[in-house]
Amino acid sequence: MEENFSRRKLIEPGHLRRLNERSDLIGFLQLFSHVFAILVVSILHYKVIETWWLLCTGFCLGVLLNFLYAAQHELSHGTVFKTVKLNEFFGRIIGFLMIFPRDFDQVMHFAHHKWTQDWERDGELVREPFTIGTYILWFLGLTYWYNRISGILRRGRGIILEPYISKSEYKKVIIESRLHLLGYFLIFCVSLYFQTWVALTFWILPMLITKPIHQMQNTIEHLGLTHKKDILQNTRSTRTNFFMKWMCWQMPYHTAHHTFPSVPFWKLKELNSTIEKSSQKVYSMGYIEFQIEILRRLWQKDESQWPSNEVWVVSGKDGTQIRVPAE
Repeated sequence: MEENFSRRKLIEPGHLRRLNERSDLIGFLQLFSHVFAILVVSILHYKVIETWWLLCTGFCLGVLLNFLYAAQHELSHGTVFKTVKLNEFFGRIIGFLMIFPRDFDQVMHFAHHKWTQDWERDGELVREPFTIGTYILWFLGLTYWYNRISGILRRGRGIILEPYISKSEYKKVIIESRLHLLGYFLIFCVSLYFQTWVALTFWILPMLITKPIHQMQNTIEHLGLTHKKDILQNTRSTRTNFFMKWMCWQMPYHTAHHTFPSVPFWKLKELNSTIEKSSQKVYSMGYIEFQIEILRRLWQKDESQWPSNEVWVVSGKDGTQIRVPAE
């Protein structure tokens, strides 16, 4: 209740209602621009496939594909389109491409919002505390992809281990995993039959190899902040350029998103300004700045050794380490 009250103080109800308005047009423009960029780079990748330029086009293609998860994220929130069914339709297509089934991701992500930074209940925090070694493996994408692929295989066998998935949701998550696995198997069979490497060349390999670029966004959002139930203390925004904000679907305004998840991505900049004008502190760092600092901190000691009620990774612009008083 205390957190909800403080959240309401950040913005006037009428202003929030206006920010919550959706738009099919803007949703289509954002989705089309992202997909169009992927198509253009794919064409370039095809044209240079027998030259060393394929390293450049493959990198760009992989980055654009990985950041398409930002679309899936917003579609799961139902904030891309005003027409509800469009959010689900495109969310399922993108979830298939991401090897990240939409229903499972939605359940996990909603648990993340409800229990942000709660070690036991946050759907995106069900892991062991990072050491310097495990963080590097996660950042490179090795353990990330292992968890994604082994997870969908396990759920496809009907085995649910995730604590944030309720029994009433078991059936849909299992069926969804099996449909995904069937789809991937069919693509594999068609590729063998026609002896084509298209799926690997234009989808799987670029996405697998460039995962570290996407991890720069994934890791900066909450790591190194307090585990207390306080959005302004446990969520971090990112200082970055216009292109990255477009590719991330405005998720660099992450504190604003967590504070009011119902606000569409294209209004997060305005929401962020409103929060900052309320004299509330919004933690923010740059991508490279954060990676340097988190590696330095984890080199000193493992994540489990930093107090859970303390903000232990901050921007140099914020001065020295900020300590959150213990409860």
